[in-house]
Amino acid sequence: MTDRELLEALFKAAVKAADPLTGIVKHLPAPPPNGRTVVVGAGKGAAQMAAALESVWTGPLTGVVVTRYGYGCETTSIEILEASHPVPDAAGLAGAKRLVETISGLSENDLVIALVCGGGSALLPAPPEGLTLEDEIALNETLLASGAPISAMNVVRKHLSTIKGGRLAAATKARVVSLIVSDIPGDNPAFVASGPTIPDATTRQDALAIVEQYKLELPAAMTAHLNSPAADAPEPDDPIFARHRHFVIASAGVSLEAAAAVARVHGVTPYILSDSVEGEARDVALVHAALAREVSLRDRPFAKPAVLLSGGETTVSMRAKGGRGGRNGE
Repeated sequence: MTDRELLEALFKAAVKAADPLTGIVKHLPAPPPNGRTVVVGAGKGAAQMAAALESVWTGPLTGVVVTRYGYGCETTSIEILEASHPVPDAAGLAGAKRLVETISGLSENDLVIALVCGGGSALLPAPPEGLTLEDEIALNETLLASGAPISAMNVVRKHLSTIKGGRLAAATKARVVSLIVSDIPGDNPAFVASGPTIPDATTRQDALAIVEQYKLELPAAMTAHLNSPAADAPEPDDPIFARHRHFVIASAGVSLEAAAAVARVHGVTPYILSDSVEGEARDVALVHAALAREVSLRDRPFAKPAVLLSGGETTVSMRAKGGRGGRNGE
């Protein structure tokens, strides 16, 4: 096996480990005895998650999920909506409204299965009263250009939304089970897609501190909202979440371990540097390259043959409007 073939084998193993079907089967909730089962979800992989769920669910199932343009797939009973990512659009605004409408009339006897993965923040624009879609588009563009880590971006987003920060789950009386594919360093489920069904303890004061730290230029109406109690998100100990459960069904850590296992089979020692790497993509790349050179030339800090593995979510700071590619391309 050539070096390239080995690297391709590691990559394929990592991708296979991220297949949502495996995690969905492991954490599949039981259908409610006297109620309906309704699916909602959002993210770049939400359509594939919906199809995987349909393939193993035996009872009646309805619902709707929102994914990125061109990322849809064929499903039987779950409707797939497409919207813009990474900059929100009107289709996403309509999709967010549909998710709330889909579950808001359910009863305590019903079950909501929430399928959540990366990209859900941009795909679910839901500005609070007094703000517009254009304001949310401007916010996303500002955040993408700021160099802030994704966790910080999502703290700001969830306090300028009527659906993020657990608010979607708070809109229903039904029990909610969230199945989450994490793209967040550290795998905090409340940060994936800004946690539409998972509340966290961050506050609007935290959001304001991030705005100040990264010198974000927000519209005056957004700043006013963050300074008002209307921006407060539900607390994790709110009784409305008492029956809710969530499971991280795939993550960078799981994929890294799968790749490492393949390396060992082929006699190459894997070293997982971290599953929660953050920082500027160009700077992280230089560190990785320096480590690789040190191993190649001096057999330190790891002896050859070795493969260096890492995961997380690095940042690409936009120097001008537009751009092409992403973190790996950078």
